[in-house]
Amino acid sequence: MSAATRTLISNGTVVSATGAIPHDVLVEGERVVALLAPGTAEDTGITADTVIDAAGCYVVPGGIDAHTHMEMPFGGTQASDTFETGTRAAAHGGTTTIIDFAVQTAGNDVRASLDTWYAKADGNCAIDYAFHMIIGGVDDSSLKLMGDLVAEGITSFKLFMAYPGVFYSDDGQILRAMQRAAELGAMISMHAENGIAIDVLAEQAAARGETSPVNHGLTRPARLEGEATFRAIQLALVAGAPVYFVHLSSSEALEQVSRARAEGHNVFAETCPQYLYLTLEDHLDAQGDDGFEGAKYVCSAPLRSKHEHHGRDLWRGLRTNDLSIVATDHCPFCFKDQKELGREDFRAIPNGIGGVEHRMDLIYQGVVTGEISLERWVETCSTTPARMFGLYPRKGVIAPGADADVVVYDPNALTTISASTHHMNMDYSAYEGFQVSGGVRTVMSRGSVVVDRGTFHGRAGHGRFLPRGLSTYLR
Repeated sequence: MSAATRTLISNGTVVSATGAIPHDVLVEGERVVALLAPGTAEDTGITADTVIDAAGCYVVPGGIDAHTHMEMPFGGTQASDTFETGTRAAAHGGTTTIIDFAVQTAGNDVRASLDTWYAKADGNCAIDYAFHMIIGGVDDSSLKLMGDLVAEGITSFKLFMAYPGVFYSDDGQILRAMQRAAELGAMISMHAENGIAIDVLAEQAAARGETSPVNHGLTRPARLEGEATFRAIQLALVAGAPVYFVHLSSSEALEQVSRARAEGHNVFAETCPQYLYLTLEDHLDAQGDDGFEGAKYVCSAPLRSKHEHHGRDLWRGLRTNDLSIVATDHCPFCFKDQKELGREDFRAIPNGIGGVEHRMDLIYQGVVTGEISLERWVETCSTTPARMFGLYPRKGVIAPGADADVVVYDPNALTTISASTHHMNMDYSAYEGFQVSGGVRTVMSRGSVVVDRGTFHGRAGHGRFLPRGLSTYLR
């Protein structure tokens, strides 16, 4: 048996959630085996097959995007990124692990639904992957099967308070699922919007002839996210279950999470780049040549008004850890033939924005502008997702024994985000023209270079399924 290949990443600054220290990183095979004082490898007799010079760069653990939807069916179509194209794009952006959502809708079997997602991903991923399980039909069968899924490493379950008739669970179903999660030590992820009330507002808007894309946001007011967040927290406290709020977008929802966390409860939340950088007025209400440009920015929860203080509060939440993670909710649809399904009625526009390729860069801009620290960038984009969802210390850290998922990040690079250069399977970019300070130079996934200076060196099938343990944050 041949010896494992050794790679030395030299002259860089290794950044963790707790500090930034000059270190050389020694990788052997698929694992990190040592952190060395700079320049001491040769003195101690350590040799390497390959040396990567990271002078002037940060060396950070590969990003973990804890919220993606590859090939997800929605509104008569499906997300435009496959597991192959989406994971390749993620790698280009410094993300080396995704946690995608396997989907069960009401009336379908949980086991069969999960097996469909295994089949979609198997042999197609360029980076490692894991699954959450969407429970769209809470009943005795699905509740029982939750135990089987936890045993095979799927330890988080998503419920919806929105989308009646598709994914929606009522309060009784949510309570039962939370009670089951509490028994298993599993995490409940929650889409918290009052879907019943939203459907009333959307129907009323359509009846008035208000069918343009901006009405998607106007009929999903922040108060209904705040109300649902409060309600879900109360149900979680009654059940004794942890709850994790996905794609939190508003000050009202953040206020509820902050209060619960201050009281010491197992309440967590993520936000997404779109809620930090995009707004209802500048994007969702964009007209374009045909008056339909805003369809590109239809997602749920929706973009919020720039005349309120949501974005400012979300950045503050990232600093205070009331928002634990930045994920993307990557659910891409092309403008042509997909977003266009809703030309006559905003309710038919597929919900989703693509961003798996740009999360690391966009959140690094918060370091550039002073919104967050360098360490907090790594923590929210890599370390905390690993800890929250049972992947730590295999993922989320550069330390001996960890998988060699490593990103060499050049803080002096300057790039412009554009659909003409991105690698996602989309015909537009929600961040078209954004100027980015900093950029990914080299990406390793389990010791293999998958991206170097913009060139993809990976392959479909390199990525492996990751059975996950339980969250390490639960009290």
